Amino acid sequence: MVFKYCPFCKSEMTVKKVEDRDRNICEACGYIHYENPLPSVGIIAIKDGKCLLIKRGKEPGKGHWAPPSGFVELGETLEEAAARELKEETGLIGHALELLGAYCEPNDVYGYVITIIYLFEIDSGEATAGDDAEEVKFVPLEEIPDMFFECFNKAMKKYKEKH
Repeated sequence: MVFKYCPFCKSEMTVKKVEDRDRNICEACGYIHYENPLPSVGIIAIKDGKCLLIKRGKEPGKGHWAPPSGFVELGETLEEAAARELKEETGLIGHALELLGAYCEPNDVYGYVITIIYLFEIDSGEATAGDDAEEVKFVPLEEIPDMFFECFNKAMKKYKEKH
């Protein structure tokens, strides 16, 4: 996001090279606007040799299969955010078993996104599509399609190598 005016002193902002990058700065008060990636979480849940996937109901990736995922809200731990997203998108309740990785990649809708992906165990609930999901199902590991977000392909590869 490029600001036309400084959010602090209301002076006009300019773009200048700072720390070897073009940055939006206010020469009047010295404010530098840093564009940072958004934090998100992803859930790889395996049950009986099958991986939980949702068919995405919204962009980016609408209509593509992917593990449940979403943005971290203020005040949440990463594990709490993952558990919330799991429940919102699939109706299932679970908990994190291990960290599978943290990945940063560009996103056409949100800019750069950091996705922290956990291996989850399902504790209870009935798998039903909700929130951002059109459909939810468990897919045999050998039948998992190439996923829309590269971070999930990398996390699945890591899971398969370790387990």
